Amino acid sequence: MSIKTKLSAIIFGSVLLILALNLTLNLYEARSNLRNESVNNMKMTAMQIAVSVEQSSYSSNYVENQIAQNLRMTAIMAAKELDPDIKNVTNKQLKELAAKLGISNISLLVKTENDIVVQKSSEPKEIGLTTKSMGYWYLAFLELLEGQPVSVEKGQALDNFWAGPFEYSTSNPDYIEKWGYYFDGTTNYIIDPYIRSTNVSDYIKVMNPDDIVQQTREVNPGILEVTGINPETFGLASMGPDGKDSVNVKLRNRPIKYGSYIYGHVEEDKAAVMQAISRREPVTLDTEALGKRVLKSFIPIDHPGMDMYVISVVMDYSVISSVLKGQLIKNITTSILLLVIFFLGSYVLAGIVTRPIQDILRKVNDVARGKFDPPLKVDSRDELGQLALRINAMTSHLMEHNRTLGQTLEENRAVKEHLESVINGTSDAIHTVDMEGRIISTNKAFEELYGWSAADAADKMPYLVPATALLQEEERLEELKNGASLPPVETVRLKQDGTLVEVSVSTSVIRDEEGHPHSFVHVSRDMTERNRMEELLRRSEKLTTVGQLAAGVAHEIRNPLTTLQGFLQLQQQKQRIVPLHIELMLSELARINLIVSEFLILAKPQAVHFQLKDVRSILSDVISLLDSQAHLCGIEFETRFSNVSALVHCEENQLKQVFINIVKNSIEAMPEGGIIVLDQQLVQDSVVIRIADQGEGIPEEMLPKLGEPFFTNKETGTGLGLMVSQRIIQAHKGSLEIQSEFGRGAVVTITLPGAAAEPSSAE
Repeated sequence: MSIKTKLSAIIFGSVLLILALNLTLNLYEARSNLRNESVNNMKMTAMQIAVSVEQSSYSSNYVENQIAQNLRMTAIMAAKELDPDIKNVTNKQLKELAAKLGISNISLLVKTENDIVVQKSSEPKEIGLTTKSMGYWYLAFLELLEGQPVSVEKGQALDNFWAGPFEYSTSNPDYIEKWGYYFDGTTNYIIDPYIRSTNVSDYIKVMNPDDIVQQTREVNPGILEVTGINPETFGLASMGPDGKDSVNVKLRNRPIKYGSYIYGHVEEDKAAVMQAISRREPVTLDTEALGKRVLKSFIPIDHPGMDMYVISVVMDYSVISSVLKGQLIKNITTSILLLVIFFLGSYVLAGIVTRPIQDILRKVNDVARGKFDPPLKVDSRDELGQLALRINAMTSHLMEHNRTLGQTLEENRAVKEHLESVINGTSDAIHTVDMEGRIISTNKAFEELYGWSAADAADKMPYLVPATALLQEEERLEELKNGASLPPVETVRLKQDGTLVEVSVSTSVIRDEEGHPHSFVHVSRDMTERNRMEELLRRSEKLTTVGQLAAGVAHEIRNPLTTLQGFLQLQQQKQRIVPLHIELMLSELARINLIVSEFLILAKPQAVHFQLKDVRSILSDVISLLDSQAHLCGIEFETRFSNVSALVHCEENQLKQVFINIVKNSIEAMPEGGIIVLDQQLVQDSVVIRIADQGEGIPEEMLPKLGEPFFTNKETGTGLGLMVSQRIIQAHKGSLEIQSEFGRGAVVTITLPGAAAEPSSAE
């Protein structure tokens, strides 16, 4: 679809949408206006009926007052005719008196213990009728009997007399009657003359508003029904769907005061009636009744001197629908004409607007194919002209960036090829793994070292790390992820055939742009050959040391052996034993025994059992052992021990041997006497012992050779004692250092791990 067609479709669609919205809004507004107008008409109709009823009520009040006056006069006349005691009055007498006075009937009411009942009457059905449940009627009777003015607002109250409003008869429900009640205190009963509706039919007709309702419906054909509703009894359980009530049958309490109740729904209408009464404003329902859509309006009527009631007006919705239909057809016809005009105009306008857009589109297609020339021709300075200028500028920049990108691509290709050649040419095995341990890439040296090819690693995840080194590897990777920089580690890895290979592994982490770990690069170097060479070198050094020891032992033993041989030959020649010679020979034999004993210690250390000991007690024992010898040489011991225990795991006799050797060397280095300081401190998790003397010290050139076998600066020493001491301290995982300055004494520092840093099991 071309831009021109799309633009035309957009314009047409926009106009169509606007017209549709306008049509919808107009239809909604018209329907709302018609509905409001109908509601107002129904309200006005209800008010007119209410006014007519009120006017009829005003007109009927005069007639009711006249009838009440007549009934009072009739009652006074009856009182003169009747005996004051009800016992002396008969029903027959009452019937004759009613006919004489021109009224329907006369009843006599008397007060009982808790009621007022009809005791005598010209109408047999009235006899025995109770009045206690008659509401304000019963109240009026009580006030008459007590000689009080009747306070009931209903009916007409005169001197010693009260007439009730027209009401259906209790004894004859088919008749409406007007009652009067007279009591002047001269009798023991209330005189009740009344007239029946057959005698006042014209008055009843004037009072009934059904004629008004019928005339209203004839004037307004759209009105289906008008109903006067009594809110006090409407919707009670005794009321039927047609509005008739078997319990509330009086004029004062009938649910339907006037009109009909055909288009009704009791529950729905009851809620609307209550809402109209509480709000004191009309309530309108849009509903269905008897299969047709209707509008129901419930209008509350409140006139002074009357109880509030509700008039329901039902209107046929087809009146509104017919008006809306005509308006809808008119609006649709107008909209179609407008659409045709707009469509033709939009098609012409789209052709004018889209011509420069089509030129721009062709240019963009050329740029997409890599054709940047020629530039667009700009004929205007509007938005499309500005767009064409920006496209020309963009095309120029794209040409420049395209050339730069091509050069960069060639450079990157050369760098990539160089890096690949370097990686594949190196002898170290390189492989990259993701965070799940899957191998991403390898080089040729990796395949040669481990036996896994890149294809094999892609199909199946290789297990390079054995179980023994798995925990160490996981800890290293976790430290690398947390940002640590770790040196290469010597460990073992698994080949494809399951054999182990000794390697040095260097690992680096690769992170993404946000700094999150993305993968690991492992560089492995085969350490098998180097480790083999180092082992050979260690063996060679051991052989060299053994040779040196053997040469030293041979040299040291040969000298006393030569002395022994000379003395033995001398004694053999003289044929006698010289005691001095024997003493010298025994001395030389003791020297040979000492050399051999120390050599055996170096050659085969004895098995030891480590125990938890306090270094301070070991030092104290050494001081006690050598204290006498020190006093003979004019030497004193100065101790500086810590106040807390200095526990170490050690072999007590071996440590004593070390301390004795060092302290004896310090004594021998101080022929003029002095002070030897023994200092013991706790430094972090280590126990540090410093033994300092005030001897002549050791020349600087001799310090590197201390500890070598048979190297000593003493005339009778072998050099093996310091070597043995170093071996003992190393077996205790400690260190022994000697610091000295010639002429200023020497300091020997021994560092041992504290008990908390080492397990207590035997070594």
